[in-house]
Amino acid sequence: MYLDELRTLLDRHARPDWSTPIDGVLISKVDRPDPPAPSMSGTVLAVIAQGAKRLALGERVYEYGPGQYLVASVDLPVTGQFTQAEPGQPALGFGLTLAPADVAELLLQAGPGDLPRAGGSVPSGIAVSDASVALLDAVVRMLRLLDEPRDRAVLAPLIKREILWRLITGEQGATVRQLGLADSGLSHVSRAVRWIREHYAQPFRVEDVARMSGMSASAFYRNFQAVTAMSPIQFQKQIRLQEARLLLATRPGDVTGVGRRVGYDNPSQFSREYRRQFGAPPSQDAARLRDTARAPVGVLP
Repeated sequence: MYLDELRTLLDRHARPDWSTPIDGVLISKVDRPDPPAPSMSGTVLAVIAQGAKRLALGERVYEYGPGQYLVASVDLPVTGQFTQAEPGQPALGFGLTLAPADVAELLLQAGPGDLPRAGGSVPSGIAVSDASVALLDAVVRMLRLLDEPRDRAVLAPLIKREILWRLITGEQGATVRQLGLADSGLSHVSRAVRWIREHYAQPFRVEDVARMSGMSASAFYRNFQAVTAMSPIQFQKQIRLQEARLLLATRPGDVTGVGRRVGYDNPSQFSREYRRQFGAPPSQDAARLRDTARAPVGVLP
C-alpha cells in the first residue's frame, strides 16, 4: 500500500537535479540503466520505490530494490549503477541527508532502555535492510507535504525526526547511532576520512593519522577497514582518482599536470591506475565525459 503511494508521489515531484522544497529531502528518477560510475556517498538514507541499484564500496557490493533502504553514515567513495530502469518504468527513490547533530539530539532525548544495546564492533559505513511499515509510512507522509506547502515548515521537521528515530531503533540502528556519538569508533574513522579527503594529494603515515584520530595504529587500521572496506592508502587512491576525473573534465589536455596536482609524481603510474579505475586512459575518459552528461549517482536509488 505504502509503496504504491510512494511511487506516485516520487514520480510526480521528481526534478532533474533531484531537489525538493523540503530541506534535506531528495527525489531521484532515472529512466535508463547506466554503466557503473564513481561518486561520493554522502551521509544519507535512500529508500527505493521502483527499480534497483547496485553499489560497490571496495570489495563489498550492496544491491537494493523496492521496499528496501540503504544508509550511509560516512562520506565514502563508491561506484553506483542503476540496474533496473527504463522510460516506461523508471527507478524512483527517496533520499534524506543525515546530519550528526540531528542524530545526537535524538540520542540525548531517548529514555533508558529505549535504544537497542550496542554491539562491540564498529559497523560498516554502509548498510542495506528491508524498510519497515513504520518507516515507509513516515516517508510517505513527508512526501505528501510537497502537495501541502502551508504545512511544510511545521510538520517537515517533526516527520524528519520520526524517520531518524525509525532508523536509530531499526535493524541498521547501530550504523546510524554512531553517526551522532562524538566518541564512537565510527566518529574516529570519520575524522580520518575527512582529513584524508582534505589532504589527499600529500603522502601520510598511517600511524600519524591514527594518532590524530585518537586510536592506536592497529585499532585504527582495523576500524577503518570495517567502515570503509578499504585500507587508508586505498581510500586515498580512490579520492585522488575521483578528484583527477573532475579536474580532467575541465582540463582534458593537461593529463600530466592533473596527475601531479592530485599527488602522482609518476605519469605512467597515474595513467595505469586511472585506467584500472575508470576503464579508459585519462585523455580518452576526459573526452567521453565531455560527450556524456551524467545524472548524479551517489547512493540514491
